[in-house]
Amino acid sequence: MTEQGTDKKAALYAHLKTAILTLKLRPGQDLDETTLSDEFHLSRTPLREVLRQLAGQGYVDLRQHRGARVSEMTHVTLRDFFLAAPMVYGAVMRLAATSATPAQIADLKAAQEVFRTALRTGTGADRALANNHFHEITGEMAGNIYLLPSFRRLLIDHARIGMTFYRPQDDAQARNLSTASQQHDAIIAAIEDRDEAAAGQLAVDHWTLSRDQIERFVMPAGLDLPLGTLSRKTPA
Repeated sequence: MTEQGTDKKAALYAHLKTAILTLKLRPGQDLDETTLSDEFHLSRTPLREVLRQLAGQGYVDLRQHRGARVSEMTHVTLRDFFLAAPMVYGAVMRLAATSATPAQIADLKAAQEVFRTALRTGTGADRALANNHFHEITGEMAGNIYLLPSFRRLLIDHARIGMTFYRPQDDAQARNLSTASQQHDAIIAAIEDRDEAAAGQLAVDHWTLSRDQIERFVMPAGLDLPLGTLSRKTPA
């Protein structure tokens, strides 16, 4: 393939990845391959190559005779996400602390600066993408062929869940984002120090922060009350 063709494939890949992570393409949404082919000036073969790459990473599902669609988020996948995330995140971060190269650490620091900028002036989508990129680098640091596919799949739904429950005017959420940034700094320090135990604990702390934030929007406030404490109205 020509260099121009490679650039078009890269542009399509980046477009679909960003659109999926930021919910511009919703979970389960069918992809219009004809429109994508026209928009990016790609024939069917290179278009399908990009879709196969995205399918292998968990962004899309390829269905025989029915085309591609964005990977779904169901109650089953969310249950599996909450079960697997703390284990996978912890394992990745511990391996990152033992395996990271100086170049990767430099990339992680640069990604953290992008995340800080997104916190100050970016949109919710900017923050989600910057956070995703930060953690993608830690996965590359770990360099484990068994963990990395699972970790990448978790990051997709982590970003999408975060976008679902993002509230730009919520003060508590703003404080959590600030704490997340501080934890990113601590993660970088632990990796630089080759402190596997500290990196593992920070992964747990970082996941707990995300989980608590998600649960805060998923569970209505009244459900936190003990049974019997809800006020009762006297029938008219």
